[in-house]
Amino acid sequence: MTHNRGMKMIDYNLKNKIDDTFRMLDDIQNRTPELTASTGMTLREMLKYNLLQYVGFLFESDGTDGRQELEFIRDYLGSVMTITQFLNFKYGKCMDKNFINMPPRCMLYLAKSDLSEGAVKSPAGRPVSKEVVELYNEIGTAFVAVNGESVTELANMSNYSLMLDNFLKEYGLYFTDGVPKGRINPKSRNLRGNKTGRPNNINSRGSANAGTASNSAKTPSASGDNGSEEKEETLEQMMEELNSLVGLKSVKQDLTNLINLVKVRKLREERGMKQPDITLHLVFSGNPGTGKTTVARLLAKIYKVLGVVSEGQLVEVDRSNLVAGYIGQTATQTAEIVESAIGGILFIDEAYTLIKSGDEKDFGQEAVDTLLKMMEDNRDDLIVIVAGYTDKMEEFVNSNPGLKSRFNKYIFFNDYSGNELNQIFDSMAKKQEYVTDEEASKYVLEYLTKRAKSHEENFANAREARNYLERCIERQATRIVDIKDISDDDLKTLKLADVQE
Repeated sequence: MTHNRGMKMIDYNLKNKIDDTFRMLDDIQNRTPELTASTGMTLREMLKYNLLQYVGFLFESDGTDGRQELEFIRDYLGSVMTITQFLNFKYGKCMDKNFINMPPRCMLYLAKSDLSEGAVKSPAGRPVSKEVVELYNEIGTAFVAVNGESVTELANMSNYSLMLDNFLKEYGLYFTDGVPKGRINPKSRNLRGNKTGRPNNINSRGSANAGTASNSAKTPSASGDNGSEEKEETLEQMMEELNSLVGLKSVKQDLTNLINLVKVRKLREERGMKQPDITLHLVFSGNPGTGKTTVARLLAKIYKVLGVVSEGQLVEVDRSNLVAGYIGQTATQTAEIVESAIGGILFIDEAYTLIKSGDEKDFGQEAVDTLLKMMEDNRDDLIVIVAGYTDKMEEFVNSNPGLKSRFNKYIFFNDYSGNELNQIFDSMAKKQEYVTDEEASKYVLEYLTKRAKSHEENFANAREARNYLERCIERQATRIVDIKDISDDDLKTLKLADVQE
């Protein structure tokens, strides 16, 4: 719900959320006045000050007088400032080099409250600190949309959001079902910089998908809607799933920036403002087994929730699905594939194989021409991702002006390190109910680290970990098959002899 005050729109959903959050903090303050007694500030005052720091950190001068930003601060945070006062505040309180790495002061006290006995919960039953982080994200999205977002503002917002999420993860407050029981003793906490020593949450499904073998001739596969009975995931849950994937740090950052841009564009559209002219088609470049398909599948669902596409399915194809062997058939075949992807994402693996330089009898160009036309005809409800080796993808995109104009956003997938491959191995093993003993665990880490460093020509990243696990399971089966009384422990434990190559 918005209200038009002159030329400016006030989002009362956001304003009400801010007020509701302040009331939750007042409730905590009334129940535990000693929580912030040493600071001389209430939680409400602390959060208001920290939010003002946050928008100051996000603000980038674009040559305007800053009037719209000051009105935003007045309307939503209740602070009346001149542009000089705001800029002095920004450069005095928001530009410290460690600002992006330090959680706001209010979060430290809210975490302490959330981890205490009888903690105040939000109406949704979630920790208050989780609600406050969500409020940060909504305020940031609305603020950068006020006067035309910049790349710097979006990057700053994304980095700050990741820092807050990592803070919640560190204290076990990231998950929407509340504080995991038995995992944290708040009385032994040092809320400034305590390290739990717990490993990052590994998404076994994502890691396993990252290791799925790619056949040279694929059957087109669509993933997305699994039936109306399955409860749809929220954007928050999908971002949680993205951030829980092993490795892919730069990929996560690039996609978070892109998703923030989509959110801001949508907000500007709702307020009748002009939209920046951008393309959401993507190039995924990197070696096999680095998670490109896994991320594309997740992005399709995220784009559906954000309203970029209507259905959210992912259709995965390669050259064999698009190019036929006879004149005239390729256009029809390609059109049918693209048609099935409308409403979601078309993911073309090894897309560079569509262009075979110097081969006049090849029909790959016909597939490209059909694809480009249908992308234009369905630009409001179709996203195309082309994927493959980095150098070959650059050649592919640069081979055609139509491709170059539509694919100007590259997401680079780095190879996994030995430690990341080890996490993927453990995740896959756990999913199949296998564990490694201490000796085997040490060997697995050393072996995968060596494989990652040597990086032979046929190195397949996550698929390397999956194939290795399969060999380990085969050796374990041979070792235990003749044991007279096989225990459950025998069936699930991988020993040194099983993992040695």
